[in-house]
Amino acid sequence: MKLYLSGHTDRYALEQLQLCLFPLEPMEYCESPFRGDGAVSRLSYGEKYLTATAKITRNGVTTRAVQRLAREKETYALRRRILQRSYYLAALPHLPAPPPWGALSGVRPTKLTTRHLLAGGTPESADRLLRDVFFVSPARRSLCVTASGYSVRAASVLAPEDLSVYVGIPFCPTRCAYCSFVSQTIGSAGALLEPYLACLLREIETVGGALRVAGRHVRTLYIGGGTPTTLSAEQLKILMEAIARHFDLGRLIEYTVEAGRPDTVTPEKLRVIRSCGAGRVSINPQSMNDAVLRAVGRPHTAADIERAYAQAAEAGFRSINMDLIAGLPGDDPRSFEASLRRVLDLEPSNVTVHTLTLKKGAYLFEHRSALPDQAAVEAMVETANRALSARGYEPYYLYRQKYMSGSFENVGWCRDADACLYNIYMMEELHSILALGGGAVSKRMLGAAKLVRQCNPKYPKEYVERIDDVLRAKRELISALGSGEAEMQDNTVINEV
Repeated sequence: MKLYLSGHTDRYALEQLQLCLFPLEPMEYCESPFRGDGAVSRLSYGEKYLTATAKITRNGVTTRAVQRLAREKETYALRRRILQRSYYLAALPHLPAPPPWGALSGVRPTKLTTRHLLAGGTPESADRLLRDVFFVSPARRSLCVTASGYSVRAASVLAPEDLSVYVGIPFCPTRCAYCSFVSQTIGSAGALLEPYLACLLREIETVGGALRVAGRHVRTLYIGGGTPTTLSAEQLKILMEAIARHFDLGRLIEYTVEAGRPDTVTPEKLRVIRSCGAGRVSINPQSMNDAVLRAVGRPHTAADIERAYAQAAEAGFRSINMDLIAGLPGDDPRSFEASLRRVLDLEPSNVTVHTLTLKKGAYLFEHRSALPDQAAVEAMVETANRALSARGYEPYYLYRQKYMSGSFENVGWCRDADACLYNIYMMEELHSILALGGGAVSKRMLGAAKLVRQCNPKYPKEYVERIDDVLRAKRELISALGSGEAEMQDNTVINEV
């Protein structure tokens, strides 16, 4: 679908909204006016008002919408708001039904309500904000406001010198068909694992030492991937002992290790993880249907998932997350509901329900013929929301992605208020996140809505080859933490190592 901007350059906000509202129509950005089908977003300045006008033509039918803002009230956020509202209202007559997220296009809708609550708003006023300004559906408003309540509580335990640490293991036993992450399979890149681990240990030592000098405290620590349990028990022990040796974990309140692939989980590995201080693990089935697991390239079975879960509980883990994905090939609402029931019968503390996202680099991006349609995905998501609520779970964080089936969301659910704080801090960007390893992205907070992202080399081979650059960049990043000397016009600056 064509998109032309006139009088403004806020291309990202409009492109993202167009992708959400018309996900099956290829995006075509136009530098000059065009004839025929497409969208035009125009911004004009009058003496008293700023006026956003949207015109959308599809199949020869044209619709328009106008939104105004008093010039004396103009801010970047409010200007973007009237652009998005005008586009949404012009698009609505072309849609089969109002989309659940209304005019919201960002990947972190809870940031809006979290900031509202932190500024003194109430859950009721946050709900009205989503309803009246962004046209969000009642169900999504409830998800958003509830999750933001957890974010406010998570923010309340932070001090200015606190941060979180992510340690990445970008290796997996095999590649899942839906995966677009930069991770290497052991079969094709096993020789890289030892040199990668050696370089990661150097980064851990450098970062830990620099944090001690800077007087920074690690509040949550997350070892993710890839699949960290691709490492042997001995390698896990070496890694986690290095973390304990070089980082001051005296104020740590949460320590997670992903054990996402049950075919990599053993009692010995789980004992090492638990004895080295981690109190939370993820055992991620994605589905409890063996046929669906085979269709996405996961060689384990549902019985293997239940075995790994039992082993984690036996090793002493009381905080266990399990992931499911709505929209996988070969799945349908009935089999997804059966998977959900089997997961809930295990009584994990957290259940994360993802909606399938088709991204370039994933096998399913080019081979999507067997995927459930949007109605089926919607039924899966709604079934999950009802069933989890009925079992006493509450949403504690959520986010959206491009090219997500049905334009829904990923939601983390917890019971007994056992939320994953790292997920909240990372997604809500409540404080700085230091990320170690290949492809890891650190976030240095410069105040409300301002951050700098620093990216380690994307691939494990590049990470190993450029480890000296990585260490130098990390030392510079940590020395600058909290200084706030950088002034930015945009919300994000990305620094590639």
